[in-house]
Amino acid sequence: MFVKVCGLRTVESVDAAVDAGADAVGFVFAPGSVRLIEAAAAAPLVARVPERVETVGVFRRQPIDEVLRLARAAGVGTVQLHGDEPDDHFHRVTEAGFAVLRAVSATRYTEAGRDWPERLLIDATDPGSGVPFDPADLPVPPSAFWLLAGGLTPGNVAELAAAFGPSGVDVSSGVESAPGVKDPARIRAFVASARG
Repeated sequence: MFVKVCGLRTVESVDAAVDAGADAVGFVFAPGSVRLIEAAAAAPLVARVPERVETVGVFRRQPIDEVLRLARAAGVGTVQLHGDEPDDHFHRVTEAGFAVLRAVSATRYTEAGRDWPERLLIDATDPGSGVPFDPADLPVPPSAFWLLAGGLTPGNVAELAAAFGPSGVDVSSGVESAPGVKDPARIRAFVASARG
């Protein structure tokens, strides 16, 4: 089970995710997010992440030139676009040498009725709300690599992963003690539950 811990902003939270065995750590560069981090502040955090752990920059409805500038400044290896960006944005990201993760809501994925070439992160109908969705909302999950996100916690991740059968899971608010404040103990519990 691939595990991504997102919305990290401190040395303690990055170290907790890495030490717990997370496969990827995410840094949010989307304006307006309670988890926003500046690229200059993220760069030293990214630098301390071992090569075996994927580093992801999360962006939402931002100009593609800004996305690429911030991703380079932070030093992340993967760009996650989370706002129904056009296909040419994903091509630009790939051409710039970054790996890609396309985030869509369960509703958007189902309505689109097509296969995307990128790895997918499928979020709840209201992305970022921390509210999980019912398996009925995703009648036909992707056959390729995809991450389940939206309302996952240490207490429900095993059950929801079993229900949906994703390649991996993504968590942010579910391992926080307050909005935007990660709890190292919850991070460790989440990774253990996801893998258990």
